[in-house]
Amino acid sequence: MIHLYLDDWRACPKGFALARNGEECLMMLRECEVDILSLDFELGPDQMSGGDVVAAMVVEKLYPRQIYLHTSSPWGRRKMYEMLYENMPASVTVHNGPMPDEVIRKVAGSSS
Repeated sequence: MIHLYLDDWRACPKGFALARNGEECLMMLRECEVDILSLDFELGPDQMSGGDVVAAMVVEKLYPRQIYLHTSSPWGRRKMYEMLYENMPASVTVHNGPMPDEVIRKVAGSSS
């Protein structure tokens, strides 16, 4: 099981696999069992957005156990949260914001 971090610019937290674009993120969701997924919304010009990734996740039922939204875009966060909240199975927890420091520390500590 992996933890997955989607962002085109920010540094990846220790213990997470990094996807720099939407295609990489979806490939990893299709091929790996994902525990924690943290999503950015704006992924660069002419690229899929985090919203596009969430839409594909919903269609393909690619749900990790927990989803965090670390984007700095309030509109993007709301869009992703609403899509996920309306479609997620009961076994998935969606957090409407970034990972707390204790989650980041716990994952970093377990990857040693």
